[in-house]
Amino acid sequence: MDAPNPIEMLLVEDNAYDLELAMRALQKANLASVTHVARDGAEALDFIFGTGVFAGQNMLAGLKVVVLDLRLPKVDGLEVVRRLREQAETRLVPVVMLTGSREQPQIAQAYQLGVTSYVLKPWIFEYYAEVIRDIGLYWLRRNQLPREGK
Repeated sequence: MDAPNPIEMLLVEDNAYDLELAMRALQKANLASVTHVARDGAEALDFIFGTGVFAGQNMLAGLKVVVLDLRLPKVDGLEVVRRLREQAETRLVPVVMLTGSREQPQIAQAYQLGVTSYVLKPWIFEYYAEVIRDIGLYWLRRNQLPREGK
């Protein structure tokens, strides 16, 4: 079964404050209507692979980008990236890691696992809103993904 309205962005964030800021920024840029939120890595994987509460649903149909935090409950962001890159159907889905971690080993590991972009979370709302808006505008409106079967 296909999703009635294709989800273009999966936002994976466990921090309620960061999530509220992100959704507010996406709404202000008129991008929130295409966003699904997962609050941990396990929920994100269920959404992407159509398992758990999403069993039987093709949530990949319109997915243009996954934006996820590094430190997540249940399954961390690096493991989410690893699992996405293991499967042919999700290997090309862009993954933007949006995190507060500036640790070089984690940044290197994220890229080695196949993250598309690694963006640091600003701590000032105006800058955070700008980063979220820019991510949404670029990945949802500007970036071109390969079409299936073309």
